[in-house]
Amino acid sequence: MPSVKVNGIQIYYEENGSKQPILLIQGLGYPSGMWFMQIPALSRHFRTIVFDNRGVGKTDKPDEEYTVGLLASDAAELLRSLGVPKAHVVGVSLGGYIAQELALNHPDLVDRLVLMATSCGSPRYLELTKALWDEIAKLAGLPPEEIIRQGMSFAVTEKFYRDFPEMIERSVGIRMENLQPLYAFTRQSAAAMSFDSRDRAHLIRHPTLILAGARDRVMPLVLTEELAKKIPHAQFKVFPHAAHLLFL
Repeated sequence: MPSVKVNGIQIYYEENGSKQPILLIQGLGYPSGMWFMQIPALSRHFRTIVFDNRGVGKTDKPDEEYTVGLLASDAAELLRSLGVPKAHVVGVSLGGYIAQELALNHPDLVDRLVLMATSCGSPRYLELTKALWDEIAKLAGLPPEEIIRQGMSFAVTEKFYRDFPEMIERSVGIRMENLQPLYAFTRQSAAAMSFDSRDRAHLIRHPTLILAGARDRVMPLVLTEELAKKIPHAQFKVFPHAAHLLFL
């Protein structure tokens, strides 16, 4: 099992392919295995690097404060440990927060930036999604596998959930393989909820592509639009029939 020690913890990672490096960063509660569609496709053209964020998957899960800056530092030190001088960086949701922080705090490590289903964070996020999180909270008490399965129904469209049960079950299986402890999810969630790049996103100078699903309930489109306006010359593409997990 490949891992490297950075910032005092063991980070699990996988590499596939060769040529120019690309780093894929997952979101809240999701391990790197969720990139199962992207890894084979991108590895034909890139040295594709995926890893489990602090607190999830096969990476260590210390019960201490997490911040997005710390999660970005983990990613930066992983790249340095692998001898990668510069990589394209793709981040989804919380991974998009981490990717922004990586571009802001470690700009020399980032080539091009792809931000998916993400935003500047800030208290406005909680204001716009309170009803959704109240719904999700009602899942408490169910078996973990059922929480994950029903939780995914909030992150994809009704049609996708109905028409592609094999994708849902594969995703549930990936998350159940190394079930994230509740304390670790809470630590990651607290990091996400405290993130705010509204006053800094305009400092990102890397060529940036921002992708969003028009039917995203987890990350309202208006917030992703706001991010796209702040990053100079960012390209912005909306998928009209996709929701939060648009990479599926």
